[in-house]
Order: sequence, then C-alpha cells, then structure tokens
Amino acid sequence: MSEQDNKWKFLIIADDTPEFIKVLRLASKRAEKVGGSVLMLRIVLPADFQHWTSVKDIMEEESRIDAEEKLEFYTQEIKRISGLDVETVIRKGKPEEVIAEIIAEDHDIHLLVLGADVEGDPGPLIRSFREVLLNVLHMPVLVVPGNMTDEEIDKFA
Repeated sequence: MSEQDNKWKFLIIADDTPEFIKVLRLASKRAEKVGGSVLMLRIVLPADFQHWTSVKDIMEEESRIDAEEKLEFYTQEIKRISGLDVETVIRKGKPEEVIAEIIAEDHDIHLLVLGADVEGDPGPLIRSFREVLLNVLHMPVLVVPGNMTDEEIDKFA
C-alpha cells in the first residue's frame, strides 16, 4: 500500500446553508491534521424550465458561474484556515445521485462530512442521507451540528 492509499480525502458538499461553514472548517482542519485532502463538491440543480431551451441554457450557465464563484470563495477560506489546496467539482443533478456517483468514481474518499441545522429542519442533505444515501454508501459519515463554535470544532479536529 502506497502513502497515497493511506491519505484521507474528506468529501464536503458546498451548499448555501449556514452550517456549511462549520463543515468547511472541521473538514479542512481535520484533513490538515491527518495529512489528508478535501474534495469540495458543488451540486447545481437542473433548471426546471421547459418552454424555451435557450432560457433554460442561460439559467444553467448562470448557475454554473455562481457555483464557480462560490467554490473559489470557499477554496480561499479553506486555504486560510488550513493552508490546504482543495480539489473542486461541479456537477448537475439530484444531490443524492451526484454524491453517490462521486463516491463511486473516487475511491480515495474516506469520509463524507455533512452539516445539520439543529434548530429546525436538519436540511436536505441529511434527509437525503437518511432516505437514500444510507442504503447506497458504504463509508462513514460525519455530521457536524450547525451550532458548534469554532473553538469546539478546533478541539475536535
């Protein structure tokens, strides 16, 4: 087994939830500590506009540009927190299907890290995990409560 085979890769899903910043912090600090890496996935939902193809194409292109800008911001944040470079991927589709595809394609992924809102609805990814992904994935999943402080995350990482 090579050194690369032992390198932990943390998969995080860059979404617009407030708890994602907690996920980003924990995964990047933990990857730094264990000599691992971070794969940041941004999922773009398919445009649901069926009347004019050109409008649908414009909407999807705008979503892709937005995804690239957010990934760049988050990449800089991870670099600031941990000094790590980040692998980024943008995919279009249903979140649970895209996550399962990425994990099936990249055998270096060791851990899926998700965030959960502890105040109300835990969020769409946690629901998908419970309803779909739990049956498909055969790997550990770390759920980061959205109410963790930076200090608590740093102690854990």
